[in-house]
Amino acid sequence: MNTAKRIAVIGGGSWATAIVKLLCNTQEKVNWWMRSQESVSHVLHYKHNAKYLQSVEFDLAKLEISTDLSRMIETADVVIIATPSAFLTETFASIPADLFKGKTVFSAVKGIIPEFNAIPARFIHKTLGTPYEQIGIICGPCHAEEVALERLSYLTIACSDQSIAKHMADALACRYIKTTLSDDLFGTEISAVLKNVYALAAGICHGIGYGDNFQAVLISNAIQEIERFIDVVSPVHRDTKSSAYLGDLLVTAYSNFSRNRTFGFMIGKGYSVKSAQLEMNMIAEGYYATNSLTEINKKFDVDMPILNAVYRILYGGISPVIEMKQLAEKLS
Repeated sequence: MNTAKRIAVIGGGSWATAIVKLLCNTQEKVNWWMRSQESVSHVLHYKHNAKYLQSVEFDLAKLEISTDLSRMIETADVVIIATPSAFLTETFASIPADLFKGKTVFSAVKGIIPEFNAIPARFIHKTLGTPYEQIGIICGPCHAEEVALERLSYLTIACSDQSIAKHMADALACRYIKTTLSDDLFGTEISAVLKNVYALAAGICHGIGYGDNFQAVLISNAIQEIERFIDVVSPVHRDTKSSAYLGDLLVTAYSNFSRNRTFGFMIGKGYSVKSAQLEMNMIAEGYYATNSLTEINKKFDVDMPILNAVYRILYGGISPVIEMKQLAEKLS
């Protein structure tokens, strides 16, 4: 893999838009698949995405944009999937796995595939047939909104083949993007899923009225939960205090750009799940992840009181006030 090879970005949301913006700095041509022909036409006419990160202006000479998913994949050497996890199965349902043969696939998906209770890497391996050594992860700590504003940001690129990770890191790096390499494919991805749940918890607590002191304890306990879980699921040496784990958790739990924190805040304020989803009109990955991770943890039986509390609020109908009061007694 080298930067001369064609890269396809699958998705039309904020993360996909940010990644396309970065790739246009280093790539001669980028394939961009968007679900809606209206969105494609808007970009081709106005040079920006109508729905996400509207301030980003694209160099159309560097883009091939289409709703034809098969063609966008077929003519690329590297595929970056940046669609919400809830739509992943639907998106690739009619795409033959043979189309991915010999290609490197990176996930920029920030959630878990609810139909299979599977992390994206496992979905890519099982459904698309890509060997694990050709699968990579693009994760934070980073918000797409700050990429659009060209504020200094950091990305972690994880792949068991470090040469593949290095080439993707080079394709995304620029004056305002610093990149870090990791070989912890499963740990970084599971952590990226879990941090959305803890951002929901942080938002719920803020909505109820808890202050900064409690939030600090909550997030301190959250990184311990992350470490306990990923050490059981993928027992390799890692430092969860590094940016890919703790940094990604912090930015998602505290930032006003965090849709998971916002979703949790609305739940804490008394919104129902359905009304919060309708008002946001965006996917809060932590909602689906909470249910899937709870199911997965039935196998591993890791002590995860914060995950359990969020699950009881979102899926058990328990009052956020009552549940968080009980949780507060378990934290230290």
